[in-house]
Amino acid sequence: MARNKQRERAAAAPVVETVDGGLAELIPDRERPRAWTLLIDGAPQSHVDLDDPAHLSFEYQRRLGHIADLAAPPNRPLQVVHLGGGAFTLARYVAATRPRSTQQIVELDGLLVQLVRRELPLDSAARVRVRSTDARAGLAKVQDGWADLVIADVFSGARTPAHLTSTEFLAEVRRVLRPGGFYAANLADGPPLTHLRGQIATAAAVFPELALTADPTVLRGRRFGNAVLLASDRELPVAELTRRVATDPHPGRVEHGRALADFAGGAVPVTDASARPSPAPPASAFQ
Repeated sequence: MARNKQRERAAAAPVVETVDGGLAELIPDRERPRAWTLLIDGAPQSHVDLDDPAHLSFEYQRRLGHIADLAAPPNRPLQVVHLGGGAFTLARYVAATRPRSTQQIVELDGLLVQLVRRELPLDSAARVRVRSTDARAGLAKVQDGWADLVIADVFSGARTPAHLTSTEFLAEVRRVLRPGGFYAANLADGPPLTHLRGQIATAAAVFPELALTADPTVLRGRRFGNAVLLASDRELPVAELTRRVATDPHPGRVEHGRALADFAGGAVPVTDASARPSPAPPASAFQ
């Protein structure tokens, strides 16, 4: 068995194709025989292990996985909307950890969807529907109160599009969520964290309960990185999320309540009229 896995690893070669969003590369993982990292124009987007879809390699994806774990009691199927598909990493995770879940992926890049379906096929038992359309347009087609969880992880050229950063967009997210449902967003920013603070203020204008988790150096504005925002209309499992994030391979911090409001520092909510894309990462971010 070990010899076969070594042969598989040696035989695997990168897959490179042009997709709508740029140059897509699937790079084999040297440590895991059937695992791959997806890059778009050199920016890491997703990591998938076809043998172990419950394995989440990227730091921010682990935190999104924690939120999926806490969205409902263990083993209960979820109804999930994924805005942004990447390599379908989080959809695979939910399908593996919560069988019989029903999921919708909304991914604008149709050529990327074709590439992922061909090279990294979904488990045939997974109940996952993929729509190749704009995230906000796809969200508008989801019925009221359908989702237990909406995950936003949308990047175009390593930046979140402006129309996915506003109170109007988040009002649509809340419409789609059932009472008590969770909204989780992968946000990227660097010093002086203007975008991140604005997104906290925007979410606070729509949802009564918020929490934010990130590497402490990102929260202190010392480097560009990812932060995961969690929002709901019900009390959040902050203590358990904090415990899980603190025990990750790269421990993070959770902010909520008064500390999170202080962190936002008087930022004002973003509207469609004032929305801008998230900042471009520095060239050093992916080195």
